[in-house]
Amino acid sequence: MGLHIPIGLAFEEWERAGRQLSGLLNSSSWWLGDWLVYGKDHYADRYERGIRAAGLQYQTLRNYAWVSRRFELHRRRPALSFQHHAELASLPLDEQEVWLDRAERMKWSTKQLRNAIRAQREPIPQQTDTVATTSRLAVPDNRLQWWHKAAAHAGTELGEWVTATLDAAADQVLKDADRQLTLE
Repeated sequence: MGLHIPIGLAFEEWERAGRQLSGLLNSSSWWLGDWLVYGKDHYADRYERGIRAAGLQYQTLRNYAWVSRRFELHRRRPALSFQHHAELASLPLDEQEVWLDRAERMKWSTKQLRNAIRAQREPIPQQTDTVATTSRLAVPDNRLQWWHKAAAHAGTELGEWVTATLDAAADQVLKDADRQLTLE
């Protein structure tokens, strides 16, 4: 019902325990999903009873099974969480692979992945007669080269990568500001 942590535990040990617990949590979603897929395929007549025995919410279990069906074992990326895969489960296979590659290369959080997908899907605003005011930003050459490299690893053009990255950062800052206002 809980985790007993010894007094005086070194930070490195505490940190390692957190990584191990996180890995177990991520794996358990896959395990439950695979368990449900097997149960549905082999015990159709007793499947509902098995679900009740697990003691988890039906919708949660259905989601685990759905994601597990959409990603066979050989397609699952150990460097990415179950939630990363869940974000992509509704996409066609080839798109899933593209986004898995990008998320893995960029070491995106689930939220960053979601924002990048949203940014790509949003329609590009139609050009109108009005011209938006732009500002120039002086960027050291080494940083610009670094950004180009990151964009290439993400499989996008620099402008698209910069926009997605800035959108994700702006979204986070504004949400944090909203949370702070709520707390005050």
